Amino acid sequence: MYFRRDIDSELLRWSRETSRKPLLLRGARQVGKSSTVRELAKQFEFFLEVNFEEQKEVHKLFRGDLTPGNICENLSIMYNVPVKAGRTLLFFDEIQACKSAIVSLRFFYEKMPELHLISAGSLLEFAFEELPSFGVGRIRSIFIYPFSFNEFLSACGENILLKAKKEADIDHPLQDPVHRKLIDFLKKFLILGGMPEVVSNYALKKDITECQRILDDLIITLKADFSKYKKRVPDLRISEVFDSVIKQSGRKFTYSKVVSESNHKQIKEALDLLIMAGLVITVTHSSANGIPLGAEADLKKRKMIIIDTGILQRLSGLDISMIILEETLDMVNKGSIAEIYTGLELIKAASCYSGSELYYWQREALNSNAEVDYLLQKGRNIIPVEVKSGTKGSMQSLFLFLKEKRCKYGIRFSLENFSTYNQVFSCPLYSVREVTRS
Repeated sequence: MYFRRDIDSELLRWSRETSRKPLLLRGARQVGKSSTVRELAKQFEFFLEVNFEEQKEVHKLFRGDLTPGNICENLSIMYNVPVKAGRTLLFFDEIQACKSAIVSLRFFYEKMPELHLISAGSLLEFAFEELPSFGVGRIRSIFIYPFSFNEFLSACGENILLKAKKEADIDHPLQDPVHRKLIDFLKKFLILGGMPEVVSNYALKKDITECQRILDDLIITLKADFSKYKKRVPDLRISEVFDSVIKQSGRKFTYSKVVSESNHKQIKEALDLLIMAGLVITVTHSSANGIPLGAEADLKKRKMIIIDTGILQRLSGLDISMIILEETLDMVNKGSIAEIYTGLELIKAASCYSGSELYYWQREALNSNAEVDYLLQKGRNIIPVEVKSGTKGSMQSLFLFLKEKRCKYGIRFSLENFSTYNQVFSCPLYSVREVTRS
């Protein structure tokens, strides 16, 4: 059963444009790229799906002549599916397995722009390293991530609750019973994460135990992919770094804490591969003295967050009953699961047409350390964001940042309902998407 995604409306909008570029769906493995395309295919008379990992024979059609007309004619014969502009959706899946197919995308834009063509791949960034110019300006990329919390609520059939959540704000907080219901769903989402197979299983069966087994299967699959990343980087090294990302969640990533005999350069190389594969997202330090935030980014100071809280809790060996029953998340992975969830929601709420960057701020001084979890750029303003795992907690770092950087206001996300504290808007964790997009 297919559950609606926010990306569906973007794909539908693309399909109705009179002048369109071939689409390239980018994202980690198992985040739902193929299923979204198959859902869009229901709008077309014909659908032709080519999987370059499974169907090695089709690679021969992309050797030598890359004229779109010839490719389409041969594909139509091979799969017995008509390829007609305006009537057929052509889908190149796992396109990273056939580099010449990636190259061909630019020619489809130049010579057959009327054809609906979508491609997707899980390890595309590795292929791009070998194809420095594969069609800049001729292909439109869309980035896909696991389910957001809003999409999770929709899949669970909680559309009325979702509507109330979207309409709530500082001036119109939800009544306590509704607020509590959302917190309960949020805790389940932290446990389950947003990987489509897990969300689908929970929505249909409501069996968290079975979902944990599915997460275990997904983790095995993701780790099995390590061998595909690069032959010169041993699987064991990548696995060690991956495990260290989990252990160092919520803190600045320190290379020396990786349990490995590898040196700094080798660890960095393995970490870069995990980032390229979309499994790890970086949160980079910025001095935040002006915009853009990236202008003062310090690449030597970074946090690393895993792409999904479900995978995080499974690999961390967290007690899921603690997440559900406790009134605070402070004791859960030292509270970092709330911080990671917030970062992931920020990424998912950003434009799907560009890979978003996350930033944080930290001041390290004797007896005066301060840290703000995330920094947002709204127009010409910088908005500091602090994440708390419960309903209480000081905001000294946030107030210090507001004073030092002369910001208009800051945001605190916690389990508390909407409220205000001087220059700080205190918002519930379930409202990250709405608050940061407004």
